[in-house]
Order: sequence, then C-alpha cells, then structure tokens
Amino acid sequence: MSKKLTKFQIVLDRGTLLYLPGQVLSGRVLLETQGNTAVLGLHFHVLGECTVHVPKGRRDRSYDKENYIDFRMKLLDDFDNKPILLSPGIHCFPFKLGLPVSLPSTFLGRHGWVQYYCKSSLQETSGITHKNQQVFIVLNPIDLNLEVPILSSPLEVNVDHRVGVGVIGGTIRCNVGLNKRAYVPGESILLTGEVHNRSNVTVKLLKYALIETVQYFVHGKLVHQERRELDAIVRDKIKSGTRDVLQHGHLPVPPLPPTNLLGCHLIKVQYSVCVLVEPNLMERQEAIRIPITLGTYPFRGRDDENLQEWVDNYVQYPAALPVSRGTPFEVLH
Repeated sequence: MSKKLTKFQIVLDRGTLLYLPGQVLSGRVLLETQGNTAVLGLHFHVLGECTVHVPKGRRDRSYDKENYIDFRMKLLDDFDNKPILLSPGIHCFPFKLGLPVSLPSTFLGRHGWVQYYCKSSLQETSGITHKNQQVFIVLNPIDLNLEVPILSSPLEVNVDHRVGVGVIGGTIRCNVGLNKRAYVPGESILLTGEVHNRSNVTVKLLKYALIETVQYFVHGKLVHQERRELDAIVRDKIKSGTRDVLQHGHLPVPPLPPTNLLGCHLIKVQYSVCVLVEPNLMERQEAIRIPITLGTYPFRGRDDENLQEWVDNYVQYPAALPVSRGTPFEVLH
C-alpha cells in the first residue's frame, strides 16, 4: 500500500458473513487517502467456485473446477481515458448483488473446496495496483420437514461379525439404536448400543463415532475419498463371553455443511454413525456404518409454526472459515 493510500478494504453489511442462496450481498469498498491520488479505476469482482485438486504423483494430478458466481463491475472508471483524482479523505463505493438461488454450501476439504469471496483492485497512474478480498459464507439449507418422513423415525441395526477361524474365532454381535435418522448442527445424536462378544478373543477397541465422508470427483469420476472423525465415544475392552451395554450415549453434531452439498457436482459430503470393533487378532477393524442426514432446519411439531424463530434458536453455522479441517480419519475401510 502506498503512502497516500492508508485504507483499502471491503466491508459487507452482514457482520456474520453468512448468506443463504437468493439473499442480497451488499456492502462497500472503503478507500482512505492522505493526499491527492490519481487512479485509473476501481474494479470489483464476486466469485464463487469449486476446485478439486488431488495429487497422483510428483508431477501428475487430477483437477477439475466449476463456477457458481462470476460477477464483475467497475465502481470507478476513467470513461474518457483520463486519470481520476481522489482527494484526501475517506471514499465509499457501495455495491449490491442478488445471489443465485442454487449455490452449494461453503466447504473446505483437503483436496477440494467450495468458496465465495469478493475481490477489489485499485490501479494508480504510477503503475501500482492494490488488491484485497473478503470471504463470505454460503449455506444452502435443508429443511428436514420437507424430506422423507422416515428420517424422523428411530433406527435399530443388528450385525453379526465373524472373527478368526475354528476354536480361536467366534461371533461378535452388535446392536445399535439411534433416536432418529436426521439431525442439524447443535443437536446431539442419542444412541444405544450392545456388543456381545461370543468369540474366544478379546475385543480390544470399541468405539461409536460420528464420521464425515468426503468424495472428490474429476470429470465425473471418483478420484479420492477421505473420512474424518468428528466425535467419538470410546468404551472399555470386552472379554470373551461378556457384553458391553451403552445407554443414553450422546454424539454432539458440530457446525457442518448439510449432506451432499446440493448444487455441487465435484464434491459429495456424507455423514454416518460408525461402530468400530477391533478384535485382539491379526485382523483389521470392523466398521458398521449407519448413514444419517445432516440438515439445517430441524424437525418441528405442529405447534411450532414460526420458522424464523426455529432458525434463530437452532441453526448454527460458523461465522468464520476454518483454516483447515484437521486430520482425516483413514482407519475405516
């Protein structure tokens, strides 16, 4: 930034930086100069895009990209090809844009992301170009009340897992129950579980976990998949012939994008409750996956007619983007 230009920033009218598709993105570009400053123009750009970048080797990669917004405008322009003189002080240039109604939610992954941001550039006659940008968050909501009714019903899963062979093996029976099949951030997944170790070996690890699965697509083909553990309940070992009973288990749902990133064709996001059982043998862990739907607006009763009140009280989403999404959970296969 030059000595004359002391401030150059984009200020959005919504302090939370969170927008729904179809809402109006508005704000202003602020400039502050200490002296007369000759410029050639002030340009403004709103961009929304998805990028997938999966390394395949030292020099090879899988890459794809799709755009959702690409809006450009000139907030200050030299219509007669003559420099524009900005006097000392603060200069404000407002902007307003209606967002498309089909935007996918903001998402940051290890190998792909959906991001939205505003850019502005100011070019001085001296040849110096000043640039800045402001990220904003888009949430494409899913109202669970408009989904299939079965999502509000409890779910029970029973699985028998065979371990080992002959006298050193046996069966591990797992019974898992969920209070419903769809949730929103801020809620807790209520679960029960019973694992009966009918084998001759000890179960050295039993874990109930909330898992996020991210799939990356390039030119319509799945090129990479990663899993991340969001929260977990770890239980004690289960000796041969005994059982572990979990009652009133809670897995809190953190602020996350809804299932599937509606409107995005390059990244697919799914959520599941996994029961991870690891016997004390030279065998891999056995994972029982129970898919769940993550929405935005929770189930409402007949007396809950004020949707905006539900949104204000229950819809939780980050007001700032995370720097990274943590270490993927790659144990499950």
